[in-house]
Amino acid sequence: MKAAGGELGWLTWSPNQGDRSGVSMVLFFYTYSICNVEERDQDNWLRTTFIQRRPSVSQVFVELQFIVRDCNSFDGASLTCKETFNLYSSDADADVGTAFRKGQFRKVATVAPDEITKKNDMRINTETKVVQSLSQKGFYLAFQDIGACIALLSVRVYYKACPATTKSLASFPETVAGGLNQQLKKVSGKCVDNAYSEDLPHIYCTAEGEWVVPVGQCQCDAGFEEVEDTCQECQPGFFKAEASRDKCEPCPANTQSQDSRSLYCVCMDGFYRALTDPMTGPCSGLPSAPRGLVATPNSLTPGKLLLSWQPPEDTGGRSDITYSVECHRWEGSQHLPCGEKIRYDPANTGLLDTKVSVSELDPYLNYTFTVEVHSGVSIILKLNCFLLRVSSSDPPKITSMRLVERDSTSLSLSWDVFPRPRVQSQPIRYELAYRKKDNKIDVTTYVVLKLEKNSVQISDLSPGTAYLVKVQALGDDGNQGVSSLEEQFETLSEGAGRNRSRKNLLALFGNRLTGLFFLQVTSTRLLLSLNRNTHTRQGPEDTYFSSPEQLKPLKTYVDPHTYEDPNVAVLKFATEIHPSHISKQKVIGAGEFGEVYRGTLKAPGKKEVAVAIKTLKPGYTEKQRQDFLSEASIMGQFSHQNIIRLEGVVTKFKHAMIVTEFMENGALDRYLRDHDGEFSSHQLVGMMRGIAAGMKYLSEMSYVHRDLAARNILVNTALECKVSDFGLSRVLEDDPEGTYTTSGGKIPIRWTAPEAIAYRKFTSASDVWSFGIVMWEVMAFGERPYWDMSNHEVMKAINEAFRLPAPMDCPSAVYQLMLQCWLQDRAKRPRFGDIVSLLDKLLRSPDSLKTIADFDPRVSIRLPSTSGSDGSPFRSVSEWLESIKMSQYSENFTRAGVVTMDQVLQMKNEDIKNIGVRLPGHLKRIAYSILGLKDQTSTLSVFAV
Repeated sequence: MKAAGGELGWLTWSPNQGDRSGVSMVLFFYTYSICNVEERDQDNWLRTTFIQRRPSVSQVFVELQFIVRDCNSFDGASLTCKETFNLYSSDADADVGTAFRKGQFRKVATVAPDEITKKNDMRINTETKVVQSLSQKGFYLAFQDIGACIALLSVRVYYKACPATTKSLASFPETVAGGLNQQLKKVSGKCVDNAYSEDLPHIYCTAEGEWVVPVGQCQCDAGFEEVEDTCQECQPGFFKAEASRDKCEPCPANTQSQDSRSLYCVCMDGFYRALTDPMTGPCSGLPSAPRGLVATPNSLTPGKLLLSWQPPEDTGGRSDITYSVECHRWEGSQHLPCGEKIRYDPANTGLLDTKVSVSELDPYLNYTFTVEVHSGVSIILKLNCFLLRVSSSDPPKITSMRLVERDSTSLSLSWDVFPRPRVQSQPIRYELAYRKKDNKIDVTTYVVLKLEKNSVQISDLSPGTAYLVKVQALGDDGNQGVSSLEEQFETLSEGAGRNRSRKNLLALFGNRLTGLFFLQVTSTRLLLSLNRNTHTRQGPEDTYFSSPEQLKPLKTYVDPHTYEDPNVAVLKFATEIHPSHISKQKVIGAGEFGEVYRGTLKAPGKKEVAVAIKTLKPGYTEKQRQDFLSEASIMGQFSHQNIIRLEGVVTKFKHAMIVTEFMENGALDRYLRDHDGEFSSHQLVGMMRGIAAGMKYLSEMSYVHRDLAARNILVNTALECKVSDFGLSRVLEDDPEGTYTTSGGKIPIRWTAPEAIAYRKFTSASDVWSFGIVMWEVMAFGERPYWDMSNHEVMKAINEAFRLPAPMDCPSAVYQLMLQCWLQDRAKRPRFGDIVSLLDKLLRSPDSLKTIADFDPRVSIRLPSTSGSDGSPFRSVSEWLESIKMSQYSENFTRAGVVTMDQVLQMKNEDIKNIGVRLPGHLKRIAYSILGLKDQTSTLSVFAV
């Protein structure tokens, strides 16, 4: 009334409708007043006009200012006079005008004054009452007088609300405070533009309209920084790699950023980052050439020398400098690789020291050695060369031995040497040793003959007996050359063949030679692993001497199942660990044989390292124990940076365990799915290169993996990929449909070459096919090969020449390599050495990855236009998102009001960004999906494509 400057037009009512209530002016403002204190049974009402209610308001506060006269100030009215009045309210969906019914009102409170006005002393009272449970469009307030002398000076009706605010980069809307039964109301915020939070922040609004207890906060997106409750772009010369509260940082050394909103700074010309370098770090230059390559022959050991050199003058600012040595030999005008027969100590790659010992060099040959310097940013840099001629005094090498003639008591043998002696040179002397094969005494004895020609007839032998023979050349100075491999020859049984013609004998020799040839072809790697070192005799003139120990074999895989006792294989290839040195910390998985733990290994005298611990569940059978430990027998034979490292085994205690190095990021397929779209093509190719290097090593070891898949590749924090899982006989526990049962066991169909499926022909070439599938998995960020096709559909499609299409954003050169791996003719597929070389070239030339392969979203991400075989359209947006593996954005679409597929088809790239899809890979997948849905009119068959 004070604001209006007049009455408000409120309705008055009393039983007699007399002039007992009215409006009077007091102290220059209007009041509603009544003073019928002398009459009994008063029932006078004052009702407000219709008050509109905001939908979210369920309670209001009514502040009253009023005056009440003291009943004692009225003579003779003390029995009928009252000093209180009542407050009522009534909900209504519409204004009822002047219609008034007391029954529609409910009592809110009785209002009593704190101070009573006496005759000449006016006291103004202020009281606030709460009206709750309002639910209709509006309400009325009413005041009932039952015989008091009162004046209503002011009625103020209000609700409490927490005002709109921005806190921690999140905006919160104005929020009506809760009622008395809801002291705190939880309110979710919305990140400001260019900010992001995985869990939306929230805050609480109190019943008094105050914000309290903020929880969570938003972070400015990558490329943005916080400035006064907003996110602003990083300026040129600055960058911010990920969403955080941090400020933009200046570009590190040797980098530059010319655009705003930069996620990282690019390397300047001539500077690079390694695959394991963070994109936020500085860039490095290439190292210069190593200097002063020197070869020092070993005077005590022929065919051996020490190569040494000085480090490069400029390391390019890096500390991860390593060296490798490459060897070529000259045979006439041919320049050929030295091959596996040359030995390096400690190795020919990954050298940290500037020297290496080279042995097993052949006589009469020239060698070229190339020292290469490596760092994280230089794949291969060929530098100094050195030409070496081995001393002619070194004895030649025995290359083959053959049977010329035999009878029941003698054997005639001959052999070849390399290099062949020159006509003018001094004749080569030889030392031949032979023994019976069935000799069963502990110390094997040989008969030794000294010879001056490359043939011999051994007489006085036992009929029908097998003999083992080996021969070595002697140098001019008496030095012994490398022994030939022991070969077996048999004498004829007594009387057999004495009258046999020479022609028949030669025919028999030819047949045996043919058999030996095929035997040698199938076991070349195994034969190369035998001892090639000089035998140590008891005395210079002894006729008999003890057989020597075999030296360390060449690295060739030995199948542990060939051992009669599998426990022997485990002890041979794996280190036994005492359980007290192992500490289990957390279960990280479960396999067929038992649980897998993360833990630590603290061996005596060594640093504590994180490890993965495979356990054998209780109640196992002996066969299960042998199968469990057979993987350790395989892993223990491998030593390569891209092969999972076996730390050791526990076999001598009740609970068997296999302990391997711990790979923090787990399986590659799951890791890629969790980081979809977060890696560049260059980083993905770097991962492939590591896998290919590991497989090259395995193929050179004559090991066929048979189960190469992204799920069997492990990743550490440096994004280094390592091949693991060397037990195909185990069931693939997380993908039972991934195998196809044949008479020979289970085969992972989606990763297996067609000849391996059809004929069980597993070779390194079939591993190359599997590697092509792994490449597809990497570029598709862990997508399932052949999507939801059944195993029979996959086999049928492959036989009909279907090949997986290029994943989204896949470089053309990478996809072409995949297609080469999937050639039907396995002989035409590249070898792992070729694959490593090609991937190295791509990594050295990042521009080669910019050309993208053709991409059809309808085929490449399997976008059906209908859901199910019945042809019915997608029933919901969430069903469509699930079909393209983007269901994590269902809530984003709902919050944006996109709830029908018609609305989805109208979306543009900017709309997708605005609803919170930030990752480029996810943005493209959703956009391509919408494009594919627009283009399709019926379900697309992958076979038709």
